[in-house]
Amino acid sequence: MDRTQKAEMVDWIGGVFDKNSVVVVANGGLTVAELEGLRAELREAGASMKIVKNRLAKIAISGKPSEKLSDLFQGPTALAFSEDPVAAAKAVKKFSKDNDKLTILGGSMGEEILDEKAVDALASMPSREELIASIVMTITSPASNIAGAIGAPASNIAGILETLENREAA
Repeated sequence: MDRTQKAEMVDWIGGVFDKNSVVVVANGGLTVAELEGLRAELREAGASMKIVKNRLAKIAISGKPSEKLSDLFQGPTALAFSEDPVAAAKAVKKFSKDNDKLTILGGSMGEEILDEKAVDALASMPSREELIASIVMTITSPASNIAGAIGAPASNIAGILETLENREAA
């Protein structure tokens, strides 16, 4: 890697921390097949991953709020990132349960530094889509109750009229 490529990589890594809601730092000597499996799971969740050179990552985050993560960059290091605040954390956590080689070291969420436990907590939160679905259900539920309440008197009146009609016929 020449000097310009290194400069581009430093800029790219800095952009990852600046542009994404969450960045998870993981460590593990995964095989190529395992890496492809992890990348597939991340893609499915709407997240991405990149293996980074530790020295370049440390340079990229120096002077930024995520500089406190520089101690985590040792050995083979991967950055998993996503715009959705929980997608990357969920996918990495799910993959690490099945693969002991992958270890979550920490991460960042905006300017907040996350340790391993915080990333686990983040992974257990509902995703953006799950939150939107629950909000929609909460909003539409009262509307269906109102529609039922409005329609109930009409059906009650119809039932009373039918009963009166049956009495007169008898």
